[in-house]
Amino acid sequence: MIEIEKNINLKPFSTFGVDAVARYFCRLRQPDELAGLFENEGARFVTGSSGNILVLGEGSNILFTGDYSGLVIKNEIMGVKVLEEDENSILIEAGAGERWNDLVGYAVGRNWSGMENLGGIPGTVGASPVQNIGAYGVEVSSLIERVSAWQVGRKKWLSLSKADCRFGYRDSIFRHEMRNDAIIVAVAFRLEKGTAAKTLSYAALADELRRRSILHPDVRDVYEVVQDVRRTKLPDLKVMGNAGSFFKNPVIDASHKLSLEKRYPDLNSNPQGSGFKIPAGWLIEKAGWKGFRSGDAGCYEKQALILVNYGGATGKDILELSERIQVSVMEKFGISLEREVNLIP
Repeated sequence: MIEIEKNINLKPFSTFGVDAVARYFCRLRQPDELAGLFENEGARFVTGSSGNILVLGEGSNILFTGDYSGLVIKNEIMGVKVLEEDENSILIEAGAGERWNDLVGYAVGRNWSGMENLGGIPGTVGASPVQNIGAYGVEVSSLIERVSAWQVGRKKWLSLSKADCRFGYRDSIFRHEMRNDAIIVAVAFRLEKGTAAKTLSYAALADELRRRSILHPDVRDVYEVVQDVRRTKLPDLKVMGNAGSFFKNPVIDASHKLSLEKRYPDLNSNPQGSGFKIPAGWLIEKAGWKGFRSGDAGCYEKQALILVNYGGATGKDILELSERIQVSVMEKFGISLEREVNLIP
């Protein structure tokens, strides 16, 4: 039986490190605990009302802007196992509570390729499909074969294929109609065997490998370089609260891009569907926010895309700063920035 606790401070459970209190809180360690959880008297209030549930991994993509009146489920389902294997590939399944970077290291250590570009990303395995995490030319959706979850509203188990998950750029079905209704318990990934790195097309990664005279990189080379580069750009979570990239890179049409290029010859863009993806960090820096600080809420001095808590900021302080940045970028570039971080409540 899962223990339901009351009035738990969530500050230790999110990387922004802001104060917020959960009315109800529990730790989920086994998938089979879910069916009985909602029969528990302390959790009965959520039955048939999935909007009162929040599932937390490492809280690395969440900003609490106030207390949470529902049930917070800390997902701690662990374990990694091999489901299928042939000469060229392997299908592994990882528990949703596994730390993402630990899983990447596990794969790299066994010379399984595909995940190496995603090293160093904070969070858990269960969070990876929700946001369709991505970095250095790879999105996790390219590796996912299926997602196992418990559907709260219908009280049934689900096995969702890649197509079922409706992945998009930093997007999935779990951010829309299945938001707070699907509790992910495990994710299955299809990886390739062999030491050759799978994706080297991202310019910044390729440049850094060349700078280090790594001409034929293997998965370990890429994994180590990616983590080194991330460490130089991102603040240490133990020192400065943050959630990594606060905004998505916006996508604009060709005419808008050409107009901006006339004003800003240093504009970088990458094709994305029928449009072009523009670095949000570049836009924020050009708008003058890089290194800005108001009280204990700020814009990181080394990477404008990251909003930080210097120690005493509230969630509302950080939210207010993000809104000011959005207005500024819209006024200067005519581009709307969308938050990548989820606001709770």
